[in-house]
Amino acid sequence: MALEILLVEDNEGDVEMTRRALKTAEPPCRVSVANNGQQALEFLKKEGRFEGVPTPQLILLDINMPRMDGKMFLTQVKALPEFRAIPVVMFTSSESPTDIRECYERFASCYVVKPFDGQKYAEAVRQIVRFWGGTGQLPA
Repeated sequence: MALEILLVEDNEGDVEMTRRALKTAEPPCRVSVANNGQQALEFLKKEGRFEGVPTPQLILLDINMPRMDGKMFLTQVKALPEFRAIPVVMFTSSESPTDIRECYERFASCYVVKPFDGQKYAEAVRQIVRFWGGTGQLPA
């Protein structure tokens, strides 16, 4: 069974690098993409064009996005009981101690800084999936 992942990312290059990295990931993954926090909330609530989409088991979330940034999305999604148990991994280029603290205060499950090197980026994505899809236990 494939791990259902929602990637919330506005940078198309990062979306493509993440998709490529997950093609060979264990466990196998199915990746859905939302380009900002507002779109991600619509996805989770299965609104509009997202009617019938799978509920993700893991969310990979960038911070800096238009319309609704990652921190605002995190605040809103963790306030909704039906989505509170979905692990949210911050996967972002920000190394700001303030961003890190604010994400954990908003109940992020993990904070990973995106490596700039392509191979290290792919390995970081696969490590996240290996942990959350294998070592760690996800809610049913």
